[in-house]
Amino acid sequence: MARATRAAGMVPLVGALAAATALAGVAVFSASSAGCASPGQYVQRDGYVELVGGCIDARDLPPAPIAPPQHEGEPAGYQQ
Repeated sequence: MARATRAAGMVPLVGALAAATALAGVAVFSASSAGCASPGQYVQRDGYVELVGGCIDARDLPPAPIAPPQHEGEPAGYQQ
């Protein structure tokens, strides 16, 4: 009886390991076939880490939303 319980407890573990291995394989395949000549590198500047280079172009990203004008005397999070 103890063997059946132990074997039943191994099934979720084996399934989780198989899923993790499959996802890791897909991630490696996706990254290697991205077609990017310069993958970029992380550089630390003034206490911040920044990605320099890479495949993403600024034109590919959506523009940042325009902040509404701040009126004097109102708190920063004030909404009408």
